[in-house]
Amino acid sequence: MSDKKIEMTIAGKDVSFTPNVTAYNKYINEITMGNKVSPAHNFLVRIVTPDTKEALQELLALPGAALQIVGKVLEEYTPELEITVKN
Repeated sequence: MSDKKIEMTIAGKDVSFTPNVTAYNKYINEITMGNKVSPAHNFLVRIVTPDTKEALQELLALPGAALQIVGKVLEEYTPELEITVKN
């Protein structure tokens, strides 16, 4: 999968992300039953563009922001695959 830039306006702040397979896989591997917020926060910090990092840091101080933002980033980044099970 090719890397793509994802640009968003979140609570009036422009933030851009450049997700990649390595960062995505690391995010998935860090998630545990008792730890979802820290991996989301770390993933976003890893993929934010340098020019919008300050805006992201302000947003991540808000409760629940990391999970909401990572959800939108993943919606844009991960493909919707059609999967058919053959018997």
